[in-house]
Amino acid sequence: MELRQLRYFVRTVELGSMGRASTDLGVVTSALSQQISRLEGELSTRLLQRTSTGVVPTDAGVAFWRQAQLVLRHADEAARAAQQARLSGHVSVGLAPSTAAVLGLPLMQAMRARYPDVRLHLVENLSGHLTQMLNARQLDLAVLFQSEAARRWSVMPLLDEALFVIGSAALPGLPTGDEVRLDALGDLPLILPSGPHGLRALLNQSFQRAGLMPHVIAEIDGLALLMDAVCAGLGATIQPGSAAARLPQAALRLVPLADDQARRPNLLVSLSDDELSPAALATRVVMTDVARTLVQEGRWTGARLHEN
Repeated sequence: MELRQLRYFVRTVELGSMGRASTDLGVVTSALSQQISRLEGELSTRLLQRTSTGVVPTDAGVAFWRQAQLVLRHADEAARAAQQARLSGHVSVGLAPSTAAVLGLPLMQAMRARYPDVRLHLVENLSGHLTQMLNARQLDLAVLFQSEAARRWSVMPLLDEALFVIGSAALPGLPTGDEVRLDALGDLPLILPSGPHGLRALLNQSFQRAGLMPHVIAEIDGLALLMDAVCAGLGATIQPGSAAARLPQAALRLVPLADDQARRPNLLVSLSDDELSPAALATRVVMTDVARTLVQEGRWTGARLHEN
């Protein structure tokens, strides 16, 4: 027995005609009649008596009609209760500056569309600081570039980002080909994040494998200031494509690194599942969906979804 059948039957009794009920319900008369016949078959009794002017309920039909009205009223009340008790709460999400440049606004828009009663707190900071905040339970979720297995975290590989040599087209020595290897950058003046930064650790390992000592002329731990210096032609940098997401593309040249190891993993890290609120669990799903859409639509430069 389905709620649809109850609605069909109740409306037919109320209007006294299958033709008028089918018009009111937006279904063809034959489909309405078929559903009521199935209902009568399931109950093994006749519910409606056909007359020359329409239909009237039998004694069994009157008894069933009264109870069906109660069932439908309760079902409608249950639906309203579910709608009024929409997911709510507060969720803190940490994003590194380059990640925030591409993921931040789409995430806010998606959360507002899906869960308008969830208050989203976005924190933009260096990945090392986000790690500390996650350990201190100051964040529910964060996109990090490395994780500490000893922590009671839930870690899900999200995507990998290609790294690019980024610089002003007028910068002397900036590579001009379709891609460049690290061992060809020995004389290029570089502006990089400092040692504790997650990206700098990855680059140091890559330079070491290439047997190269990079020519670092400045270290800047703020993405906005770092990219200002690059746009001013003071040097080039090595960053994922998302680092240039807020800048006019004509102002800079992005040359992909050819080295296979020169990719930055993005990990969606959260407190353990049993520590997350329903709102945080829902936000984690939304973050995954939004990241997937950005990559598939080509809006996350150099990113590819994790194979698993």
